[in-house]
Amino acid sequence: MTISGKFSAIILAAGKGTRMKSDIPKVLHKVAGLEMIFHVINAAQSAGVSSTTIVTSPFQEDLRNNILANAQTEKLTMAIQEDQLGTGDAVKAAMPLSGAPDKVLILFGDTPLMRPEVLKQMVEDSADLTLLGFNTDTPEGYGRIICEDGKPVSIVEHKDADAATRQINLCNGGALAINAALLPDLLNGLENNNAQSEYYLPDIVGLANKQNINIGLVRCQKEDTMGVDTKSGLAKAETLMQNRLRQKHLDNGVSMIAPETIYFSHDTEIGPDSSIEPHCIFGIGVKIGAAVTIKGFSHLEGVLAETGVQIGPYARLRPGTQLGTGAKIGNFVETKKAQIKDYAKVNHLSYIGDAYIGEGANIGAGTITCNYDGYDKHFTNIGAGAFIGSNSSLIAPVNIGEGAYIGSSSSISGEVEADSLALTRAPLRKIDGWAVKFRMKKSKASEAKGD
Repeated sequence: MTISGKFSAIILAAGKGTRMKSDIPKVLHKVAGLEMIFHVINAAQSAGVSSTTIVTSPFQEDLRNNILANAQTEKLTMAIQEDQLGTGDAVKAAMPLSGAPDKVLILFGDTPLMRPEVLKQMVEDSADLTLLGFNTDTPEGYGRIICEDGKPVSIVEHKDADAATRQINLCNGGALAINAALLPDLLNGLENNNAQSEYYLPDIVGLANKQNINIGLVRCQKEDTMGVDTKSGLAKAETLMQNRLRQKHLDNGVSMIAPETIYFSHDTEIGPDSSIEPHCIFGIGVKIGAAVTIKGFSHLEGVLAETGVQIGPYARLRPGTQLGTGAKIGNFVETKKAQIKDYAKVNHLSYIGDAYIGEGANIGAGTITCNYDGYDKHFTNIGAGAFIGSNSSLIAPVNIGEGAYIGSSSSISGEVEADSLALTRAPLRKIDGWAVKFRMKKSKASEAKGD
């Protein structure tokens, strides 16, 4: 059987996750900004599955609703494992399979590092049952794959392994790909004569071997199979995922001075010849064009930036920020729902929210858009080529015409016509000798107190 056949996925997600010590279901904990279950769903989709079934427990209605509400595919069904009787019983809960697939991938919802290319190898394998395995010098705790004449014949759990078996360094990676027509009989053949009285999915390997079913093996990296069931494990998975994402961007032509200090989301897009200085964080929904410079200690989320943009250092760009070609965002600038058009500049110490900044406009230091009245948000529109003087407050709703000038330290609302000057600065008042008199007064008062 090859990838040309139709195959589906069963993802097991009914675990209680008590070791996470969290009210959040285990598989909804995030790695690189995405819930673990969606990493697994996306990997299966990228590998070409025709449909996916998620197995949950009866008490996980919130989990089911979350998955259905946020999944990027309609080819998703839910199955309920009524009793927690082991992984074999969990797979049986997903039967019968929808869509009449030729082959079935069985995966675990807490393995966010599983790669699509590994799954493709499994479903493309010609065997009727294909195991996933990895070699490691530290096999402690893992089930061992037992081979005869180079072919897998069974899986032995670590706790059941004798001393000789524990010397084997080929370990079970958990995932399986199996001929869909063979799966029901193999599941029905499982027994629960073990300490936990559970039906273990790996036992179908031994059953398949006894029936002379062809068994294959795909080898992967140890980290591909990593299951997360503690917060420490979640942190480790995040580290491994970040290493992958950093390498991906480096391979795509992005320069980084200190990659280990930069954190990406799973969906971050960055064009070639862009450079990122240390200690930057990319939240969800960031798309960066080519030749963009992002200076250190900047935080971006929900940002679209065109070619040649400069950002930071110490910039915070929030969702809805759109930066046109050659735009500049400087140090200690915060933006939110702001369109900043080509070659416009917001160089330092400003807040721009719910605003449109026209092409080539200049926003002086300390300028803020006052967009919130305690109940509603209001919009600021600044035309192309406008110049906003430093320390200005733009009290929305406000419309500043093209080429207009706003004098420094002004508070502006309403309409400012194109090419005009608007300012609200109070006239300068001078009192000669006032400082001398003030100091003398204070000095006498201090002497009277005995200071």
